[in-house]
Amino acid sequence: MVTTSKKLVISGYYGFHNSGDEAVLKSILTALEEESQRSNVTIEPIVLSIDPEWTTSMHGVRSVHRMKLKEVREALKESDGLISGGGSLLQDATGLKSIPYYLGVIKLAQWLKKPTFIYAQGIGPVNRKIFNPMIKSVFKSCTYVSVRDEQSADYLRRLGLKWNQIHVVPDPVMGLPLPDKALVDRGYESSASVDHVPAETGVPAVTNDAAQVSQQQVHTEAAVDKHAKLPVIGVSVRFWEEDRKELTAIAAGLKKLAAKKAVHLRFMPFHLPEDVQASRFMMEMLGDVTSKGCEVSITEDLTDPQQMLEEVSRCDLMIGMRLHSLIYAASQYVPPVGISYDPKIDQFLLRLDSEPAGSTTTLDGDKLAVTVAKLLDQRSQWLKEHEDQITSLKQEAREPAKQIITYLGRKG
Repeated sequence: MVTTSKKLVISGYYGFHNSGDEAVLKSILTALEEESQRSNVTIEPIVLSIDPEWTTSMHGVRSVHRMKLKEVREALKESDGLISGGGSLLQDATGLKSIPYYLGVIKLAQWLKKPTFIYAQGIGPVNRKIFNPMIKSVFKSCTYVSVRDEQSADYLRRLGLKWNQIHVVPDPVMGLPLPDKALVDRGYESSASVDHVPAETGVPAVTNDAAQVSQQQVHTEAAVDKHAKLPVIGVSVRFWEEDRKELTAIAAGLKKLAAKKAVHLRFMPFHLPEDVQASRFMMEMLGDVTSKGCEVSITEDLTDPQQMLEEVSRCDLMIGMRLHSLIYAASQYVPPVGISYDPKIDQFLLRLDSEPAGSTTTLDGDKLAVTVAKLLDQRSQWLKEHEDQITSLKQEAREPAKQIITYLGRKG
């Protein structure tokens, strides 16, 4: 079989030291690599980043500055196509520059006659109608369009895209693998020989079909490094409401939980340094919970997505405001408890037939404490109910990479 090499430019919110977005990039790169190994196509990624040197160091790929038009244009000219995604790139909730920027990169690729692929994006909110015709025009010229939720698909259908032009897939991070070292530490010789662990047994099932399994399917129930003494509750928070009432409510719920049950509260900042500040703000509000037999800790300066995934895999439950903290948790069969500040939280939890514990404006600390305590007590039941569903989502998360590799393979 003759192997062909293809260059793909990847556009997204990369190089900003946001663990969630770096996880998206790592997931896309991993999926492309694994799918290329099953085909006659090898991929040479070129990532658009605000910090190209850091991105190259972190992911081992070529990178150019996303704000230097000449560099971006030259990268697109020499490429065989553009991937835009994943994440919430096309939204105007955080400002007016995101939509024109990301559409501009796609349009530039299209002007250069390059195929453009939308990779599991979450679109919206788009509050300003002026952006609608721009999105419609660009997306209708895309070679492949995939979104990570039905809400995004519905938005594109309202713009006039046909239903069969839009593929709804899970967030790419559902397919992010644990680092190889974590698997070795847990007693697995090769990622290619491990399937997920059935919730009812806690014993890894082994398959001889190495092409059908991957290391991210290791069920964390089998992890030998699970915290031995206390249930570990991961906590991912961010500043959102001006009066910090959402953080106050979360702290109140955790204090009430700690008064009844000894737990290890493990704060996990996903966006540095803001989330570190939010975490420490909450840690101060927790007061003397350690005097009740609880532990409180924080992961600082952790930007490598797979290392953060490993941290999350050690948890018994995850309370998250950051979307990717919840996705990390679900992908490792850790029950997620979402605090909604954006519809994307609700949309992801809906895929698990679940809903947030509350929103940033309405969260009740007492209700949160009850929800967390109940999930901790019924964790085995939750795993049994969601195991097949999660495993399916992890496999489906690879679909965009399959489609892209197949398309490039046909082009020769």
